[in-house]
Amino acid sequence: MPVDLGSRSWEQLFARHVAGDTGDEITAILDQAGSTDAIALSGGFPHPDTFPRAALAESFPRVIGDPAALQYGPTAGLPGLRDWFAGRLGAQEGVRPGDGELMITSGGMEGLGLITRCLLDAGDRVVVEGPTFFGALVGFQRAQAQVDAVPVDSEGLDVPALERLLRERPGAAPKLVYVIPDHQNPTGLSLSVERRRELVALARRYGMLIVEDVAYRELGFDGELRPSLWALAPDVVAQVGTFAKTFTPGIRMGWIAAPAPLIAQLVRAKQNTDQCTGALGQLLLEDYGRSGRFDQGIAFSRTFYRARRDLMTAALGAHLPEEMRFTRPGGGFFSWVTAPGHVDTVALQARALAQKVTYVPGRAFYPDARGGNELRLAFSRVPDEKISEGVRKLAGVLAQAAGLRGAR
Repeated sequence: MPVDLGSRSWEQLFARHVAGDTGDEITAILDQAGSTDAIALSGGFPHPDTFPRAALAESFPRVIGDPAALQYGPTAGLPGLRDWFAGRLGAQEGVRPGDGELMITSGGMEGLGLITRCLLDAGDRVVVEGPTFFGALVGFQRAQAQVDAVPVDSEGLDVPALERLLRERPGAAPKLVYVIPDHQNPTGLSLSVERRRELVALARRYGMLIVEDVAYRELGFDGELRPSLWALAPDVVAQVGTFAKTFTPGIRMGWIAAPAPLIAQLVRAKQNTDQCTGALGQLLLEDYGRSGRFDQGIAFSRTFYRARRDLMTAALGAHLPEEMRFTRPGGGFFSWVTAPGHVDTVALQARALAQKVTYVPGRAFYPDARGGNELRLAFSRVPDEKISEGVRKLAGVLAQAAGLRGAR
């Protein structure tokens, strides 16, 4: 039923930071994922085969009897879960969060949203990777921040380029640098150890906070675990993580490990969003973690997704024209394709959908006009037998648009 607002339009009622929004990539990806007839290479969804259904079925009867299970909980998270996870971080990273340095969030996106809300005023400078995760990018832009994108290469964020940017623009230093150092979304690339140390040094020199998104950190395929930025410099790094890829996305949980003054401010902000992360999910995760199955599940997921990565990169090698490039990720869910400069991957979406295949155009991952000839492919949830078929169809669309032959 239409709503009569009288003399005001909806656009006039919307806050300035959302008025004029024309696209919503996250909503589009979620909608595409529900399609039954298209090969969805667009959404970075965990595969249901990696969800710990049996363990959760065993945990639930134990957990549901806890008086805390169905009640409000502390805003920072239940003490038991924080204790278990702080210990796990300590064992894995060599640094354990101190008192007041760890909080539980309702997913990684809430963590990023809380940091944005607490740190950024209109006009503040932010540096991101170019390309970067569009969910974070949209949040920074809606906060009316000035966003600069620094290129990435085979070693991850181009830290020397970031240093040049800081020298050449001597005004107010960026408040934060947002980086995904491990198996980055969208490229699958990882930041080298040397550059990690250089980035930390820059942050200390210029007084910047590094926001380290570790969504895919534990899903490496070669067994290498480079030092996290938070472990290298817990005084200048806020680590934002999610359990969506290592537990289940349906139970919305993540974490932030950061200096105590920042955590205190983030907890105050969370009191005005969802007040507290769901206690039942926290108890289930703690029970799963203390059982020892958490690490077993991650080991299974690494093997599972590595096989998917191999299918995807083999298909790209077989079907993409040789003039096009793609990344072979060392972990995570994604490969990044670069076509010749005259190819418009936004315009090609409809043609690809007509061939029953979807992807995410590269422009969604930049704060400016870059990325028009790039695109992201996800291999995490597509059935094995559909990966090669989807890549073959997409390669044909790209080759036709580029005026190239369709295979290497």
